[in-house]
Amino acid sequence: MQIASLRQQLIQRFADSDSAALDADCLLCAVLSCTRTFLRTWPEQALTPEQVEQLEQLAIRREQGEPVAYILGVREFWSLPIQVSPATLIPRPDTECLVEWALSLLPERGQGLKALDLGTGTGAIALALKSECPGLTMWALEREPAALELARRNAARLGFSVKFLASNWFSALNEQNFHLIVSNPPYIDAADPHLAQGDVRFEPLSALVAEEDGLADIRQLIDQAPEYLTDGGWLLLEHGWQQAQAVRELLLARGFHAVMTRQDLGGQDRVSGGQWFGDVAR
Repeated sequence: MQIASLRQQLIQRFADSDSAALDADCLLCAVLSCTRTFLRTWPEQALTPEQVEQLEQLAIRREQGEPVAYILGVREFWSLPIQVSPATLIPRPDTECLVEWALSLLPERGQGLKALDLGTGTGAIALALKSECPGLTMWALEREPAALELARRNAARLGFSVKFLASNWFSALNEQNFHLIVSNPPYIDAADPHLAQGDVRFEPLSALVAEEDGLADIRQLIDQAPEYLTDGGWLLLEHGWQQAQAVRELLLARGFHAVMTRQDLGGQDRVSGGQWFGDVAR
C-alpha cells in the first residue's frame, strides 16, 4: 500500500471531520516518522505491513471521534510541540491571538516583568510567552493535578523556566503582583449543544463549562485580578465569540481602563482585556 492510496482512503473514512485531509496526514506522518512535505514528495512510497497495521489502529480511533491530538499525544502551538492528554484541553490556533496581544504588552522581551497564566492546562500559553520573552518571570497556576504535571513536563522538555503552582485560580497566591495576567478559562454554557459534537466530547468538562451562561469563572477572575496586578497591569481573557460585550461590561464595571476585544483567526471576537490603574482615574 502506497502513501497516496492510503491517504485518500483515510480522507474518505474521516469524511465526518472538518479536517479530514489534515487528520490523514498527521496519522501518516506519525507512523512514518516523517513530515507532510515527505508525503507530497514521495507519494508512491509503500508502507510495510507493520506500518499499515499501526496506521489502521490509529485510524479506527479517529473514526470513533477521538481527537488526533489525543491519539498522537501532541499538538503544535505557537510552533512549539505541546504534549497533551485527556486531562487537558487541546491547544487551539485561535488562542494564539491571546498570545499575540500579550506579547505586544511585554516590551524588551519581558525583561524584569512578571506574568501569570491562570488555569494553564498543558502550559501552552505560558510556554509560548516564555519562548518569546526569555527575561519574563512566568508563573502558571492549575488546579487539576494531572494537567499540572503535564504542564511541568512540557516546560522541562522544552527547556523553559516557569513557576508552576497547584491553585484554584488565585488561591495559592499571597501578595504577588503581576504586570500581565492571562487566562483561557471555562466559558461554555452547560446547555451548549456543541459539547456533544466534535473533539470537545473527549475533553474535560471542568475545563470547558462554567455556570451563569458560561461567565461564572470569567466574572470571578475579573473581580479578583486587580488584587494581583501592578499599577498599569493588564488582564486578558479568552471567551466565546458571543460573550465579548458581556466580558467588556464586566471589565468596565470593575474599573478597568482601555477595555477592548480582539478577534481570532476566523475574525470572531475571542479575547477581551483591560488595564488596571487602581483608584487613580485615567
